[in-house]
Amino acid sequence: MNREAQRLGMKNTNFTNSTGLPDPQLYTSAGDLAILAAAIIRDFPEYYNLYSLKEFTYNGIKQPNRNRLLYMDPTVDGMKTGHTSSAGYCLVSTAQRGERRLISVVLGAASDTVRAQESLKLLNFGFQFYETVKLYAADQALSQFRVWKGKLNELPVGFTSDFVMSLPKESADKIQVTLESRQPLVAPIEKGQPVGTLSLTVDGKPFGQYPVVALQDVPVAGFFGRLWDAIVMFFKSL
Repeated sequence: MNREAQRLGMKNTNFTNSTGLPDPQLYTSAGDLAILAAAIIRDFPEYYNLYSLKEFTYNGIKQPNRNRLLYMDPTVDGMKTGHTSSAGYCLVSTAQRGERRLISVVLGAASDTVRAQESLKLLNFGFQFYETVKLYAADQALSQFRVWKGKLNELPVGFTSDFVMSLPKESADKIQVTLESRQPLVAPIEKGQPVGTLSLTVDGKPFGQYPVVALQDVPVAGFFGRLWDAIVMFFKSL
């Protein structure tokens, strides 16, 4: 579980059991739970409809879904409730309105009523005051990075899937982008390998940093090509 959490980018999570029951070393964050929810929606669409069921009957026992938002808003179709004495009442909820889907995470609420109310406030706020913008298309080359000791001297970099963000409305035109390369980039390089960082600011304030990846493979150059680049790199380092 921890290995998969790290693969997904859940940097503030540590699992010690599979039940979620309290443990001093078990912890997560609202951001990490949103990452996990997005991964489930994206990677397991064949099971996702289970989260929208309002009730489930097994062995003659009917169990209602404790997610109150399913009964309050028809656009809500998930996702997970939770409650322990240490964590309080929690709810990871998601709604789709038109082509947009948003995820909200509420932790530590005082009751199941409060967690539903606050979750709906967050979803409504997000849909009303934010917009979803595609900044870059999948496999769109954002720049060319210098590569050393490879059969190619320059490498196209970008994202392997559409780079989409939710931004405050009317702020898309205020985005400023900075692209930094992880130099020196030395072959071999594989497609999809992180090779740099895209930094975004909105109105001069930091908004986020995102890894950019190689958009193609760069195999190692021949002996003389590697030798020449080694000489150039040596003098550049002086």
